[in-house]
Amino acid sequence: MPFANYKFPEGIMDHARKEEVIHRTTAMFVEYAGEGVRPYSMVLVEEVADGGWGRAGQTLTLEKMGLPSGSK
Repeated sequence: MPFANYKFPEGIMDHARKEEVIHRTTAMFVEYAGEGVRPYSMVLVEEVADGGWGRAGQTLTLEKMGLPSGSK
């Protein structure tokens, strides 16, 4: 079963954007593995609270990334 798990900072993705990510990821799975994988493809879009993730030992926030809080 193809599976993708996306994590985005909370508040930057509206419903339409999440739906687009799901549709496009599923289409990519089908392109590579064939139409038979469509019913078994799973795409999970998660929102992570601001400051609840990091890279290279540093906590990242929307402010540190230059993004306004709650931007869509």
